[in-house]
Amino acid sequence: MKLKRVVALALAGVMVFSLGACGGGGNEGGGESGGGGGDLSVMIWDTYQEAGLKEILADFTEETGIGAEIQVVPWNEYWTLLEAGAQGGDMPDVFWMHSNESERYMSNDMLLDLTDKIAESDLVDMSKYPEDIKNLYTYEDKVYAVPKDVDTIALWYNKTMFDEAGIPYPDETWTWDKLVEVAKQLTKPDGSQYGFAMRNDTNQEGYYNIVYDMGGQIISDDKTTSGYDDPNTIKAMQVVEQLIKDGSMPSIETMSENGPDVLLKSGKTAMSFHGSWMISSFKEEDYIKENCDCAVMPMDAESGRRVSIYNGLGWAAAANGDNTENAWKLIEYLGSEAAQTKQAELGVTMSAWDGTSEAWVNCAPEFNLQAYLDMRDDMVIRPYSRNTVTWENRASELLKEAWAGNMTMEDTCKQIAEEMNATLAEEQ
Repeated sequence: MKLKRVVALALAGVMVFSLGACGGGGNEGGGESGGGGGDLSVMIWDTYQEAGLKEILADFTEETGIGAEIQVVPWNEYWTLLEAGAQGGDMPDVFWMHSNESERYMSNDMLLDLTDKIAESDLVDMSKYPEDIKNLYTYEDKVYAVPKDVDTIALWYNKTMFDEAGIPYPDETWTWDKLVEVAKQLTKPDGSQYGFAMRNDTNQEGYYNIVYDMGGQIISDDKTTSGYDDPNTIKAMQVVEQLIKDGSMPSIETMSENGPDVLLKSGKTAMSFHGSWMISSFKEEDYIKENCDCAVMPMDAESGRRVSIYNGLGWAAAANGDNTENAWKLIEYLGSEAAQTKQAELGVTMSAWDGTSEAWVNCAPEFNLQAYLDMRDDMVIRPYSRNTVTWENRASELLKEAWAGNMTMEDTCKQIAEEMNATLAEEQ
């Protein structure tokens, strides 16, 4: 299948090329109509969503007679393979698109223009999707992906650890000062238990939420300047610095090998933030089901603001695919109200279609998933620009020094801002 050929290309070293050089070019058996046959190749990066999506794809095949084979490629390899396929003219038929990469792919003509197809569709209604998510996949007034989902962030905690310490569970009255205080109380001196876990590269699920709670920003609204040197951003990042100084978080060495989710389900940490996309994993973990639950995020004590950074994936197709008509039929189906409702009911993830995520709350009744829906009251779209990956990765790298205690958070934030501004200037 096409996706397997992409893997072969990557292994052969094709992935060294950049999208900047990409242009047109045909595919094997492509033809002008884009109406090739055979099963559609579908590429995603989340193993935990695979089972539910396979069930939805089976419904699509039963209804249309068009086969679809899904393959899961881990996040880092995913983008390497997709770029290799873009350069080699051999991308999968249908795949996930993310805000980090969307503008780069759209502006390089690698994604199928869906604008006219959506306008003629009886299944896809763009007014039903969040405006910010639609904007992620729109470029120069053309739409290149149909929204798949929407995600918010919640605070997860270990009920057993709270009970043993005699501390009430987190609730809507919690502030960031309260989180810092309780995290310190729940940290054991022998290192067997920490009060909180957040990695230096955990942004949407981590410090971005604190920043916007406190009136800071990561990037300006016009995407021309960094917000890391904003006094409110620095103030928010000093909340993280306090957790580090208190010893309430594992060392950066520990967290470089174990994500907050691993530490939560292994009983090593009392609290951490997690996106709604993690529920398909957590509901399969016996330890988490027996010991953990979730609540809304803490709020800023001064403003009372309780922000969730949110995002949403899009279903996209290769512009030069050899089966674009069937690829569109699948995307159209996946973006329909029926498929979006089933995605939520199966617990795959919250869905983008307005009103369908309410069904998602019932996919794991042992957890207070209403917290994620409540976090929709004040959402900020995940910060992005044309080259998000460049400045985001550099910020994560520089934050290692602050996490290790080698630099103050203020100095680190100012250095991030300086380098990020240089990157953003190149985008203009």
